[in-house]
Amino acid sequence: MATKTINAEMLAKMFLAGAGNIEAKKEIINELNVFPVPDGDTGTNMSLTIMAAAKEVTALQNVEMETLAKAISSGSLRGARGNSGVILSQLFRGFTKAIRDTQEIDVITLANACVKAKETAYKAVMKPKEGTILTVARGIADKAEELAQKMDDLEEFIPQVIAHAEEVLAQTPEMLPVLKEAGVVDSGGQGLLEVIKGAYDAFLGKEIDYSQIAPSTSVHPTKISAETNAEIKFGYCTEFIIMTEKEFTEKDELSFKAYLESIGDSIVCVADDEIVKIHVHTNDPGLAIQKALTYGQLTRMKIDNMREEHEEKLIKEAEKAAAQQKEQQKAEAKDFGFIAVSIGEGLNEIFTELGVDYIIEGGQTMNPSTDDMLKAIDEVNAKTVFIFPNNKNITLAANQAKSLVEDKNVIVIPTKTVPQGITAIINFIPDMSAEENEEVMLEEIKRVKTGQVTYAVRDTCIDEKEIHKDDIMGIGDAGILAVGTDIAETTKEMFAELVDEDSELVSIYYGADVSEEDAMKLTEEIEALYPDLDVDTHFGGQPIYYYVVSVE
Repeated sequence: MATKTINAEMLAKMFLAGAGNIEAKKEIINELNVFPVPDGDTGTNMSLTIMAAAKEVTALQNVEMETLAKAISSGSLRGARGNSGVILSQLFRGFTKAIRDTQEIDVITLANACVKAKETAYKAVMKPKEGTILTVARGIADKAEELAQKMDDLEEFIPQVIAHAEEVLAQTPEMLPVLKEAGVVDSGGQGLLEVIKGAYDAFLGKEIDYSQIAPSTSVHPTKISAETNAEIKFGYCTEFIIMTEKEFTEKDELSFKAYLESIGDSIVCVADDEIVKIHVHTNDPGLAIQKALTYGQLTRMKIDNMREEHEEKLIKEAEKAAAQQKEQQKAEAKDFGFIAVSIGEGLNEIFTELGVDYIIEGGQTMNPSTDDMLKAIDEVNAKTVFIFPNNKNITLAANQAKSLVEDKNVIVIPTKTVPQGITAIINFIPDMSAEENEEVMLEEIKRVKTGQVTYAVRDTCIDEKEIHKDDIMGIGDAGILAVGTDIAETTKEMFAELVDEDSELVSIYYGADVSEEDAMKLTEEIEALYPDLDVDTHFGGQPIYYYVVSVE
């Protein structure tokens, strides 16, 4: 028997099953990391991103398509970690935008949602690269559009889309030579496929264990706060959506707003494609409804008697006033504040000494989420906040957080390594404007060459270098610079690739697994090899990487 639609309850089950599947497969996805380093985190990032949304879904009291779409979109947006997690959150954002106003999803709606997901994700990436999760998303959208014209049975449609996604994923090594050389498919694309496969299992009615997904306990305000006056002037909070039957022009919007202002206040009128969202406080909701009916049909109607809730709101306002008073007692916001992503006792201390206000613990082994960034921005009492991600896999999350902040000027300096972050803040000049400092920092980090020394977790061949499990690797900004079996010797070989005639300063940060004695011995050898360079050595305390070095 054909299945032609998916309702909100089934979609919720499918989403949770998709989350559960990638959580179960995350380590397999992590192992697809191109570089054989012990910090492959694509699977972890994607899992943490979707699990943040899954917890919002399990917390829903009444599962309807609109509330489900909001939970998936907002949960993944705030929980996004790493580039793969941010892209996944954008895929969900586009997908849910296409289905949020439906009651049930058919083949056409599902295909349109896949297209919207692809478009939203591609727009979020400044320079989209093929052979990645984006390519798999595009393949899914293209196949879904094609099949939607031929069939209406989801039981036929979904497996054919999945089969095509597997074919596209298998082709990613042909699109990215680095994948082919490493002998792996794209890890982000694999992660997306696992989400879809898990969702399909739920669609088929397979038994899924949802116990690992605990509901979110966070509070999400859903209403615009009422008047703080002791006497409420307008007693009914009225909300609805107009499904317009013709174009809702700018003139229509101004006219309708003017009418609402004549019968109430606290007015919100937002036009989006073929719907108009309305919110108004009025003493006669019927008047607002009658006027709205002249533009189209109404849905999602909601009317609350605010006078009945007045006592509760007064308590909330008292709490708000107390919080505002507490805020006023704080020191006046300074002009500039700084946030840095760092890991390791020594590196954290270095950033603090350089004036960083807030250290976000994370990096290669654990990329912080968009929500982590938002909390940090909120904590820094400054008009302009600079963020140093210090990892190319964290920059997208930082930019996503920036887009959600309205009360502060947030500037993300796209530092790819800790040494770049240190150089950026060292070059900050208090007397210059935020824009001038941004320009200087962006220029200065270009002068920093970074090297990182760690061990290989598997056999592979990359950058024309044979690598065996447990070998020591020196990794530069663009690839592997040295491979050996001895930490110090490999580090020196890496330096030989980094140092040139323009080099002046070398900084060495030794990790948690390196003794001070070994670090000082290496420093003496580097000073002997390069007598014209200034060499600074610091305890970094970073895990996994024996040495992080910079050459400027």
